[in-house]
Amino acid sequence: MYRKLGRDSSARKALFRGMLTSLFQHERIETTEAKAKELRKLADQMVTLAKRGDLHARRQVLAYIMDEDVVKKLFDTVAPKYVDRQGGYTRVIKTGLRKGDAAPCAIIELV
Repeated sequence: MYRKLGRDSSARKALFRGMLTSLFQHERIETTEAKAKELRKLADQMVTLAKRGDLHARRQVLAYIMDEDVVKKLFDTVAPKYVDRQGGYTRVIKTGLRKGDAAPCAIIELV
């Protein structure tokens, strides 16, 4: 099962597409704990596809990540780092509660 995060499916997909693009662009982002835990699954799938490195994998990643420069970075610099690693490409670090609404926040980063 997955978290719905109070959104319909199209809004949830758009949210995660934007967050994935930012994660691979900056290599770490701060968000709520629930979003970070869901994003971890998608990020690991994208890195696994990038490790394959073929054209079909690149097109599958391009269908999800919006920026071609970020996809190029993912395939050329991020994926080669994880050649010997069998999953677990991201780390979620809890950072405490957000000041405005006391939502539990976390930092998600590439290992």
